[in-house]
Amino acid sequence: MPRCPVGGSRQDFWKAGRGLHVGSSRKGGGLRYHAEAAPFRLIEMPHYNTASREVTLKIVYYGPGVGGKTTNLEQVFQMLDPGIRGRLLEVKNSGERTLFFDMLPVEGSKVLKGFQVRFHLYTVPGQVYYNATRRKVLENVDGIIFVADSTPDRLEANQEALQNMYDNLSDIGLDASEIPLVFQYNKQDRPGALPDHILDEALNPEHVPAFLAVASEGIGVMDTLQQAILMVEQQFGQSR
Repeated sequence: MPRCPVGGSRQDFWKAGRGLHVGSSRKGGGLRYHAEAAPFRLIEMPHYNTASREVTLKIVYYGPGVGGKTTNLEQVFQMLDPGIRGRLLEVKNSGERTLFFDMLPVEGSKVLKGFQVRFHLYTVPGQVYYNATRRKVLENVDGIIFVADSTPDRLEANQEALQNMYDNLSDIGLDASEIPLVFQYNKQDRPGALPDHILDEALNPEHVPAFLAVASEGIGVMDTLQQAILMVEQQFGQSR
């Protein structure tokens, strides 16, 4: 199968059959936590409930191990109103690494095509050993947030994780050019953290929306998520 050349041009991506979806707007909508208990299963997306006129869309946080995917979800959970939030499902091993996935249900602020929009936010495990789980989590994905580690010695790990994401999307029959993608350049507080123009050159030559972040302090977390939600809502609203 063709490989997506990380760091290549848009033409290179399209030739590989895995182009990038480009979005330009940086406005975001409000969020409310969906308080129903999080089920320990992966539901098909988009999931329609015609009786209640609700649709659930899926956003997946992808990236290298210990890059900050789970930290993003934990920060989103903490930032939402405690009075209306439910529980965050985390499945970790004894080393506090994500074993299968994390999942957080969030209720959007919009009604599109007559449906109240809700979101399920997932992370994938960072360890390559769990690649089958990564593919499973990506099934029926509506949007992806790629969390890159800005630490200089992690650049190759970022590129490998991005390539792995494209490979897995291809393996499950999804066209990356049709999936909204947002980058987050996390750990900007680390000594010698790579600036955005270096990370764009290595990971994001098409300059899809990207945000600098220190997820452990909550910086850039909601900006990233709001952009992803906006792009997913726009695509859902344009779909038939």
